[in-house]
Amino acid sequence: MEHHHHDHSHGHHHIELKGKNLLIAILLNVLITVSQIIGAIFSHSLSLMTDALHNLSDVMALVISYVAHKLAKRKPTSKQSFGYKRAEILAAFINAATLLGVSVYLIVEAMERLFTLGAVEVGGELVMWLAGLSILANGLSVLLIQKDAKKSMNMKAAYLHLFSDMLTSIAVLVGGFLMIRFGWYWVDSLLSVMIAVYLIISSWNLVVGAIKVLMQFTPKDIDVDKITQAICVLKQVKNVHHVHIWQLTDHEIHFEAHIDCEEDMLLSEVDKVMTQVRELISHKFNIHHATLQPEFHVCDDKSLIAREE
Repeated sequence: MEHHHHDHSHGHHHIELKGKNLLIAILLNVLITVSQIIGAIFSHSLSLMTDALHNLSDVMALVISYVAHKLAKRKPTSKQSFGYKRAEILAAFINAATLLGVSVYLIVEAMERLFTLGAVEVGGELVMWLAGLSILANGLSVLLIQKDAKKSMNMKAAYLHLFSDMLTSIAVLVGGFLMIRFGWYWVDSLLSVMIAVYLIISSWNLVVGAIKVLMQFTPKDIDVDKITQAICVLKQVKNVHHVHIWQLTDHEIHFEAHIDCEEDMLLSEVDKVMTQVRELISHKFNIHHATLQPEFHVCDDKSLIAREE
């Protein structure tokens, strides 16, 4: 007999993204990307091309984020019992992993130019104009989705793309000035490497975080021993074992466990004990989705974590 409980009365506020804002951000980044790619070809600027490819990844990030959010709102079915709630986590992983791949490619290109081709003359004025356009457009995009980025890993990934690109555009703008003023064309390749390294560092934690959720690791803020000890203090609870604590989404944590009762009881009494367990983990540990299996001398293996032979 298993007790399933999903309490939706707690403080989860369903995240409503402003679709219009997201679409505006997508259109702005399409405009920037096309402009910068054309400009990079004519100006021979690798840093501008780096910024353009980063903007292209922004477009991908925003589109994937938008689609993932729409999927996440679909209702569960008999075939998809959780619906598409994980779509946003998967989108965050794809976005951040894409940014990592693009960054590594740009480092290779920049190093080849820096050490093999030498300083290639770059059209600094065009670089500055297009970098300025990117700063304005990305700054507006950041403001449009800033609020939602605080509530969703998926939107945080999109926000990270936009914010980091705004910073890289500022670096490209400064680089354009240095090339015009001092003729330091090597700055273009150096900036590309610096931007790419920054992107790798900023994306790595997001990739790792998404992988941990997808692999159903115990959330980092959850102390399994502390939870099980608190449950064992309850009257009629002898032991807690075969515990699984995992995240379905950024905000939804699930708890599964076998609860060994002190004595053989009526079903109505078992229900009362299970209710006490659910209320405890909900109020004290902010876990609102529990699947509990009450037992009385059933499992031979009483280990906290079940280990398959």
